[in-house]
Amino acid sequence: MKPIKMLAAASLMITALCAHAAAPDAAQVKAAHDLLASMQAEKMLRTTAGMSKYPSPAQRELMMAKLDKLPNETIYSRMALPVARLLSTETAVEMTQYYQSSYGQKVLAQTYNGPPRLYPADPTPSAKEKAELKKPAFVKANQEFKAAEQAIHHEAFLLIAEINKAK
Repeated sequence: MKPIKMLAAASLMITALCAHAAAPDAAQVKAAHDLLASMQAEKMLRTTAGMSKYPSPAQRELMMAKLDKLPNETIYSRMALPVARLLSTETAVEMTQYYQSSYGQKVLAQTYNGPPRLYPADPTPSAKEKAELKKPAFVKANQEFKAAEQAIHHEAFLLIAEINKAK
């Protein structure tokens, strides 16, 4: 059993090294940047910061004040590289188009401005919007995006922690 465990651990390490070796190219980073801008990542950051636990209300207010002062472009730029590692260029481009569409704007408005919910509830799409949501390119991109969504939120949390540590 021991050689099998060693072999499995070695293969996991090699896989991890190969994944980190392939750095995203400039086009992939630009696509991730555009996606973050279209999905209003600054609001995602504020939501994540608001849901985080702080030792005191004063520290929460200080963090929110830091986020208010931070330009949106800085948020997009700092998150673009980690997000580019999580999503393909095609997915980022397709999801950017989705969030710029009228239906995507409705989803964002409901996500960031709607009442708190236990489960996400997307607005009802029109017939034309339903057809757009059934395109094979969008379906594939949406699946990849949903798979990476938790990791994207984790990257937002890491950025919040980094901002919080900065003086």
